Amino acid sequence: MSTTRRTDEGHGRLGSTLSGVAVALGCVLFLGGFVWGAFVYQPYTVPTSSMSPTIGAGDRVLAQRIDGDDVRRGDVVVFRQETWGDLPMVKRVVGVGGDKVACCTNGRLTVNGKQIEEPYLPKGEDAAATGLPATTVPEGRLFLLGDERSGSMDSSVHLEDADHGTVPRSAVKARVDAVAWPLDGMLDRTTAFDGLPGGGGADPGPLRLQVTAVVMGAVLVLGGAAYGPIARRTRRRDRPGGADAGGRSGGTTEAAGVG
Repeated sequence: MSTTRRTDEGHGRLGSTLSGVAVALGCVLFLGGFVWGAFVYQPYTVPTSSMSPTIGAGDRVLAQRIDGDDVRRGDVVVFRQETWGDLPMVKRVVGVGGDKVACCTNGRLTVNGKQIEEPYLPKGEDAAATGLPATTVPEGRLFLLGDERSGSMDSSVHLEDADHGTVPRSAVKARVDAVAWPLDGMLDRTTAFDGLPGGGGADPGPLRLQVTAVVMGAVLVLGGAAYGPIARRTRRRDRPGGADAGGRSGGTTEAAGVG
């Protein structure tokens, strides 16, 4: 009997140690994922439907902080341009320095003479509400359009500006990776511009890895914290005669009270 007790105690100490390790590791993953995410990403609220159906009015997005030099065609970016109102805006990059952007040929946007199939546009909508005259994007600048072309205040409505509707790469603050609310998840990487020299949109950032770390951390913390009570209850139930002894003791006490 003493051997069994010592074995149970050994198992209990090992379980407690593993439980503590799980909780500690879980805390590191959980908090580390949040801190990492806060360092890399910034939330924004999109006030209009100019990026519909990709992003709706009032949606809360998570945007990865990036340098403007990392922006590629097809990226959905957050930027501030003083001549456009100096407020954070969310648009899609359709042209980079040296590109010639025009619309429309067979209802499609053209970049450097190539027709672009844009699957992110609303169904049945042309690539522009009105025609876009051929515009060459200066080096170091970007041409941006909303996915909802008919109501978007984008490069197409600033063509008469000195910069012909383009914004400098330095105006970009972040690249949108996901819609956090409602829970629409990660934005699909578009392949619309892959046939052009330099390719299309960049791969998404580390958001999936960060979410995985947070979820795994939460599971480890909860599992490790729950081990102690579960193990004690199991040992108490499996102790020889434990349940019967408790029942007999209760019966004796009841009889004494009646007497």
